[in-house]
Amino acid sequence: MKLSGRQIAAFLRNPPPPDLLAVVLYGPDEGMVRERARLLAGKVVEDIQDPFRVASLSAMDLKADPARLADEAAAISLTGGKRLVRLRGAGDDCEKALQAVLDGPAADALIVVEAGELPPRSKLRRLAESHDRAAALPCYADDDDAVSRLVEHAVRSAGARIDPDALAFAADRLGGDRMTTRMESEKLALYAGEGGTITLEDAVACVGDSAALSLDDIAFAVGAGDLAGLSTALDRAAAEVTAPISILRAVGRHFQRLDTVRTLVATGAEARTAMTRLRPPVFFRRQAAFRSQLPRWPQARILAALARLNRAEIDCKTTGLPDRAIAERVLIELAQAGGQAAPAMARKSAAERLAPPTSAPSTS
Repeated sequence: MKLSGRQIAAFLRNPPPPDLLAVVLYGPDEGMVRERARLLAGKVVEDIQDPFRVASLSAMDLKADPARLADEAAAISLTGGKRLVRLRGAGDDCEKALQAVLDGPAADALIVVEAGELPPRSKLRRLAESHDRAAALPCYADDDDAVSRLVEHAVRSAGARIDPDALAFAADRLGGDRMTTRMESEKLALYAGEGGTITLEDAVACVGDSAALSLDDIAFAVGAGDLAGLSTALDRAAAEVTAPISILRAVGRHFQRLDTVRTLVATGAEARTAMTRLRPPVFFRRQAAFRSQLPRWPQARILAALARLNRAEIDCKTTGLPDRAIAERVLIELAQAGGQAAPAMARKSAAERLAPPTSAPSTS
């Protein structure tokens, strides 16, 4: 069963159907995967730490003993009630073990599978989407409105208020990971205290060092051709263990926003006015930097940059080369390009760009 859109919200609100044996949660938002997995677990057992009704497995456990998943699903709880089997870090190497359980006899258990980003051709994802006793539940990053609602709800639940500009700032810098967004929102509420109001200065102080701000720094450094700033921001992102694909997508969003404003300017709008059309709006401290990048990036060059970023993401997923090296290489090249013509190496594959230089043939 393939879940999408409103189906997901309804599915998470209710106990899982009695004939459902497994739910595969997947996607780039690891925090959302974990949060939704716990939500589903809580609808099966009262205590997810209950050793009699809950079994926790990893992909490595199944690699050592592929039959263990079926054994845990078929086990009967000593204290009665439905069992919960949690499988973490799953990938396509777990597909056969799950297939065996789904095709086997009925079991009074729910298998909650936590996976990372699974492409459409993933065997595990396709199994969950097509099997009558399984469900595939995608977990993609919240959109801007959802992030704003999440932040505002967390603050209000703690008895505090948040100013509109502070909310816009927080929402613009959060959202890449549901768990991070929730923790940062709770931190804001704690900072304000019950009955307090979170101002823009409070939001900058509390959220300023989040991973999303590092992504913002990277994007603006690339757009400005600031190699020193890019190096610092990339080091910070590496220390925060930010996924290289998330970095590429953040830079891509920045160029898409530049393209939106340039399109409006081409139709006669003034740059400042065009920027107000962006959602979320450009943070006021970044507005001058954003405007300064517009003449550096005509639309043809923006489209070329977006194509290179997309190519780099594909290379990260398919070449087997170090994804961080692929991402950093293309970002440095874009920053170096700045207002210059696209270098010829833009047409090379990641394998060609990262391959060590070959020595010149001997002329002797």
